[in-house]
Amino acid sequence: MIDFKSNIKRLLIFILIISCTNAVADEEESYQRVEIADPFIELHTGPGRGYPVFYIVEKGRQIQLIKKKTQWYKVKTPRGKVGWVHENEMEHTLTPSGEQYKTNKPDQEGFINRDYEAGALFGDFGGANVMSIYAGWNWTPNISTELVLSQALGNVSDIQFVNLNIMHQPFPEWRVSPYIKIGSGIIETKPRATLVLPADRKDEMVHAGVGFRVYISRQFFIRAEYNSHTILTSRNDNDEVEEWKLGFSVFF
Repeated sequence: MIDFKSNIKRLLIFILIISCTNAVADEEESYQRVEIADPFIELHTGPGRGYPVFYIVEKGRQIQLIKKKTQWYKVKTPRGKVGWVHENEMEHTLTPSGEQYKTNKPDQEGFINRDYEAGALFGDFGGANVMSIYAGWNWTPNISTELVLSQALGNVSDIQFVNLNIMHQPFPEWRVSPYIKIGSGIIETKPRATLVLPADRKDEMVHAGVGFRVYISRQFFIRAEYNSHTILTSRNDNDEVEEWKLGFSVFF
């Protein structure tokens, strides 16, 4: 007597195995292949110099590129060995068309065409030590916006403020690239304890500034700027505060 249930189960298992095999094959085909142009490259067990070399791939062999992590590529050899290769070695491989493989290292061109940046700056805000952290979005190489959170520690009060800025960088292709900025935000002044404790004060503020970015290497640059703030107080006179800052940033 024919056992239909068992046959159907076997058929389903067979179809599942074929599907998985085809999926793996399709995934293998989707990986980019490059050819070794140097005498050999070294495969590490992990993405770092501290991981040992466990395999050597000779010149003329092809490897598959699985993924990239920081400065390391995860690759697979024709014999099924999976390891990590530094991007410096990947620069000495060839694409199927015979061209040098481009590793897309962060460089000055990446700095010019960056999408995002973030960093920390330190300096002086009207005689008080100030620290700022920021995140920026670059709409074009020339125009960007940024959100800045700052804290200034003075002798008689602590100050916190947040600003939203619009920036224009006229020469983004320069390694030392100047910019101008305008912005507005909210500032909160918290007096330190005295015999008579004054109330905290929160005011609006506007500012204009100038500065420059200096590309260093890879994803890093230095940033310095001067800002002239106008604090719109509830009193008859507004407060004018000068700010100088220098910091370190990264881009993505």
